[in-house]
Amino acid sequence: MKVKLIYNPVSGHGTFKNHLDYIIDRFQQAGMQIEPFRTGRKEELDKMIASMNAEAYKKVLIAGGDGTINQVVNSLLKHDIDLPLGIFPVGTANDYAAYFNLPHEIEDIVDILLGDHYTLSDIGLVNEKYFVNVASLGVLIDISQRTNTELKNSLGILAYYLHGIGELPKLKPVQIQVNSKNLAYDGEILFMLIMNGKSAGGFNRIAPCASVDDGLLDVFIFKKCPIYELAPMLLSVINGEHINNPNVIHFRTQELTVDTINEVGTDLDGEEGPSFPLKVTVIPKKLKIIT
Repeated sequence: MKVKLIYNPVSGHGTFKNHLDYIIDRFQQAGMQIEPFRTGRKEELDKMIASMNAEAYKKVLIAGGDGTINQVVNSLLKHDIDLPLGIFPVGTANDYAAYFNLPHEIEDIVDILLGDHYTLSDIGLVNEKYFVNVASLGVLIDISQRTNTELKNSLGILAYYLHGIGELPKLKPVQIQVNSKNLAYDGEILFMLIMNGKSAGGFNRIAPCASVDDGLLDVFIFKKCPIYELAPMLLSVINGEHINNPNVIHFRTQELTVDTINEVGTDLDGEEGPSFPLKVTVIPKKLKIIT
């Protein structure tokens, strides 16, 4: 039986390729043939997945961070391929893999990925694009998209923090309208996170009560606030105490809509997201994650 291995050659320190022979050998010993694919342009990835005969494969393995997982999952679902997914957490911020407590050591993660045990995971849908961990918008959102790749690879998650600190003086609020069965909000915000998982950008306490299999999304709205309240609010995020912060709104929902009159980008798992208006829904137990 074949196993498709899709790996990002520049994720993290770009050293994953050094382990390919070991991984191929372990799977061959277990009677599975690894078929590696090196990611490059999104069009090439989508073309490869479109050509897959899903019945010939036992599982799909993904080596990279949340952005790589996002690209692969979007293409798989676009072509109606439903196979168990295994994750090598070798990206800069491996928030989705961290939810499942997947190890970083190659020997340990291979032991898990050789198995057949999987956990069902919800997935988010924003207009026509999926996200596995977090959808976000606002003035801080383009940090991960604009952080230099070389800086990310050398400093890891610290790069996000350094870039974020440098952006603080430039923050300008965004006027948004949010509607759901659980809450309606019309006002100025700094940023907004729609969480499927628990962590984002390496902040591991953003949604401490979130679960990827509860059929709900955890929504956090960080309201406009005076500059002297900004640092304490961000510190409360780091400490996991932001749910009690008066400048933060938190609610849980199955679906919501978001619109704005401002020019602001959106982000899905570190990848560029769709344009406004946004319709956001959760699709329960859509993915099979090997654990």
